[in-house]
Amino acid sequence: MSAMPERLERGLLARITRSLGEHYRIIHANPLSRIGFWVVSIFTIVAIFAPWLAPHEPWAMQYDSEGSIASLRPPSLEFPVGTTHLGYDLFSQLILATRTTLIIGAVSGFISIVIGANIGLVAGYYGGKIDEILMRLTDVLYGMPFLPFIIILIALFGRKLEFVILAIVLIIWRTSARVIRAQTIAIKQRQFITAAKARGCSNLRIIYRHILPNVLPLLLLYAAFNIAWSIITEASASFLGFGDGTTISWGGMLYELWLSGKTRVAWWWFAAPSLCIISLVTALVFVSRAYEEVANPRLRKR
Repeated sequence: MSAMPERLERGLLARITRSLGEHYRIIHANPLSRIGFWVVSIFTIVAIFAPWLAPHEPWAMQYDSEGSIASLRPPSLEFPVGTTHLGYDLFSQLILATRTTLIIGAVSGFISIVIGANIGLVAGYYGGKIDEILMRLTDVLYGMPFLPFIIILIALFGRKLEFVILAIVLIIWRTSARVIRAQTIAIKQRQFITAAKARGCSNLRIIYRHILPNVLPLLLLYAAFNIAWSIITEASASFLGFGDGTTISWGGMLYELWLSGKTRVAWWWFAAPSLCIISLVTALVFVSRAYEEVANPRLRKR
């Protein structure tokens, strides 16, 4: 009897390994996706080990050899990314901000794609009044201006990290829900779905065992998009002063620059977080390119 759980465990591990290997091959089949994958990997490693990689506390004043505050120092060997007007080390801030930004992006992107996928699958499969209600809810969110809506939610709930994530999730799932719904409507007309119904499969089994695997490439494509949009949204909200004041993010660094009034002087303060945002978002778009080719094979011929 004890051998049965062991076999099931080995079988599950083998399926997970095959799945990861397949995704690795999909990403590395496209040169741009390969570049994007390694850029995202580097940012992820930095985020994981951020507390050990940052040489200083983010809000600790730094002093030069003469005992003076190292205020607005350009990039150098001592301060690789320069310092702020208060003498804070921007390299340390940048490293620690990577963790905050990736947490918000990954969590918001994951939750929003789970919500969007389930709403799209249910609406597309059942149709009728269920589809009508869910799609009208999606339409209402489409009618709301993106950034102002998120700023209002953050202002109402508070500038905490979890509320920033909640605000992003509440509005970013809408596009993936519509796309998955359209794909589900097309898939449920196929013969293997009819055969599954004839065998007596339940609706939930058909949705999650037969339809979901067929929309998975599209799901992963929009997961990458959702993470990218979450990062951009968080940076925009933080730049406008609506980020979590107890943590540091790339958008928060730009907000502090604007408050200091040194935008035209400290070019390095602006360049570092801006380049990080552009690099990570671009890398995620590159990764999504691989799944776009899987979801739409005609793109491979171009």
